[in-house]
Amino acid sequence: MKKWARIIAVILAVILIVGAVFVLDKAHEQAMWFVYPGDDRSRAEETPADYGLDYQDITLTTQDGVQLAAWYVPTQNGAVIIAQHGYRSNRGAMLDFASLLADHGYGVLMMDARAHGDSGGELVTFGLKEVQDVRAGLDFLLSRPEIDPTGIGALGTSQGAVTLMLAAAQYPEIRAYVGDSPYASLQEEVAMGVQEIAGLPAFPWAPLIQFFAEREAGFSAEVVAPINRINEISPRPVLLLQGGQDNLVPSDTGERLLQMAGEPKQLWYEEQIGHVDFLEQMPQLYEQYVIGFFDQYLQEN
Repeated sequence: MKKWARIIAVILAVILIVGAVFVLDKAHEQAMWFVYPGDDRSRAEETPADYGLDYQDITLTTQDGVQLAAWYVPTQNGAVIIAQHGYRSNRGAMLDFASLLADHGYGVLMMDARAHGDSGGELVTFGLKEVQDVRAGLDFLLSRPEIDPTGIGALGTSQGAVTLMLAAAQYPEIRAYVGDSPYASLQEEVAMGVQEIAGLPAFPWAPLIQFFAEREAGFSAEVVAPINRINEISPRPVLLLQGGQDNLVPSDTGERLLQMAGEPKQLWYEEQIGHVDFLEQMPQLYEQYVIGFFDQYLQEN
């Protein structure tokens, strides 16, 4: 009996070791997918011209030498909005937003984030280095004589909303911030993304994937947690958009971010709206909320 017990124990130990190796290898593979878009990049299939907009096709260079593909739609009212797309998307995703903004006289800067679209870079750091992309955009806008330096706003969707939130906390040149479906912490986003994108259970995969991603990309989830930084935007205004049917961000995220933000701040919550669906599903209200917000805080200067 002792002999069989030892054999069974050895078999169980081997199974556990093989299982652990499989889990670690799979988690590492998923982490590399999260931080290296590689050949899976999406690229814009339309340009502002397809929306009847005059624009300039420009290339920006960040402080760390990454070249960014960007479009600039000139301003008609002196104010301009940096419109930033989400994770594994591209600047083309912001064309509907740009069209609405341009209809109201706003200039728009749309950039492919580093490691996205036609921009350089290979590594996604979930805001840590992406704020340098925003800095390059700000430097370009501040060099334009037609732009009022007190009239620069930011509008981001999903990860783009997070990047712009971190940038607004760091760069006072951003005078008004709109975040459409941002997450509050990378831990939550990885947990939901693992389930929705990779089809894996949050545990044990999410913490392992996050560990490997942090190690590879050289960042800490705490450092890029929007909920820890949003208060630094005040006294500049914040408008948050949160849908109750968001499958990538917990539905209470907007309220939690709002509680941490300083004044002035607003939350637009709609129970029936999904992730980044406000403009498509409620275009008239979107115009009322978002354009009204920018008009109030950028046009009064």
